[in-house]
Amino acid sequence: MSSVLLFLLLFLILTPASTLEFHYHNNREIEQYLLQVNASNPAITHLYSIGQSVRGQQLWVLALGLSPRRHTVGIPEFKYVANMHGNEVLGRVLLLQLIDDLVRGYRNNETWSLQLLNSTRIHILPTMNPDGFDASDTNCQYSQGRANYNGVDLNRNFPDAFAGLRRQPQLAEQNREAEVRAVIGWLRTESFVLSANLHGGALVASYPYDNSNGGSELVGGASVTPDDDVFVHLAKVYSYNHASMHQGDICSDSRPFLEGVTNGYQWYPLAGGMQDYNYVWAQCLELTLEISCCKFPPVKQLPAMWTENRKSLLAFIQQVHLGVKGRVFDGSGVPVQNAVVEVKGRTNMCPFRTDRHGEYYRLLLPGNYSFTVTYPGHEVLTETLNVPHGPDHYSAMKYDFMLRRITTTTGRTQADPTQANPTQANPTASCDYKLQLEAGGVVSRPTWAGLGVRLGLVAALRSLVG
Repeated sequence: MSSVLLFLLLFLILTPASTLEFHYHNNREIEQYLLQVNASNPAITHLYSIGQSVRGQQLWVLALGLSPRRHTVGIPEFKYVANMHGNEVLGRVLLLQLIDDLVRGYRNNETWSLQLLNSTRIHILPTMNPDGFDASDTNCQYSQGRANYNGVDLNRNFPDAFAGLRRQPQLAEQNREAEVRAVIGWLRTESFVLSANLHGGALVASYPYDNSNGGSELVGGASVTPDDDVFVHLAKVYSYNHASMHQGDICSDSRPFLEGVTNGYQWYPLAGGMQDYNYVWAQCLELTLEISCCKFPPVKQLPAMWTENRKSLLAFIQQVHLGVKGRVFDGSGVPVQNAVVEVKGRTNMCPFRTDRHGEYYRLLLPGNYSFTVTYPGHEVLTETLNVPHGPDHYSAMKYDFMLRRITTTTGRTQADPTQANPTQANPTASCDYKLQLEAGGVVSRPTWAGLGVRLGLVAALRSLVG
């Protein structure tokens, strides 16, 4: 028995992550790899599931950072999601390689990895649609497997702000697809600041909005967000750090894209997309990264494609340190949740507000900005900040807002930060942010025997050698 335990100990804990090969790992192999990395690197990794696919496959996320199990005040949350469309598969490979690269770099005390993991909590979901992947084939453009097991395109199944503005009926959350519900729950659990979802079939960095109401957001054929300058910057960071994306005309069967970036709506409109949902309701700036002309590239091309994307993937994570971060404190010096933190000239459909730690994060390019902070029972606070460029230092500018209680009755009606922006119709009740769960782990806690046995065994083995 002891020899078996020693063998499993060596396999699960001491096997180096460098054994990761360039091929299309199936869902079981991805699970085994993530379990191995988590067991081998407990100080900087935490493996959790955000839920299950229609067919009951776990949607695994690996968190990496100095405090991988839970949020740390001042450390921004970042995420990458791949394989939302089951037949767009390069993202699965790239995110596994990224995990391998980050862990190996940290173990080897390489500066780039230490700086990222010391300053950022990185969440990686290698496959959002494992059922679709199981059904996919290797055709370059028209293969099956795009949708989930129910035949639904997951990138058309999220609540849509513009449909709400048009008073169009929307699905109740419980009637949405399992994978979409899992991501919605995930966004309520973690206060993500920046994100990207990886697709295939083109080579371009696409940014919100993907949809429009035909209103003031339409500018020159694009559906423009209040943070358009930041989104364009983020897209160009990925495009110009990529080996060829910035050239804009690499894919023979795709239209050219100036500098390798595009506004989503200007490319083609879509309702119910994930990146608009992240931005409008979760105050997380998300891009859609189309990373390969072919949806299912030949295996022999995978090492070169990793090389082409590696610098971009790392540079994009670093952009989570743009702008300003800090906390809002009430008149008693206590950090407060749901204080509205607005930037003049950036009128969001759902106002950005502090999380349960009293924290706010605003991704902004360098410059002077006027901030207005609103919280019930307190004076409205307006301050002007000069914001430097943070990514080079792996930290956004830190600034705390100290509020003062209202001591006299002025007769004026105080602003109510629980309401959506009054200049735009409230898309849905989702603007009334739900209290977030305790961060750092599973949103839903299904019982699956296999994982329990494996993680239990790992814990037992660690105790034997402790």
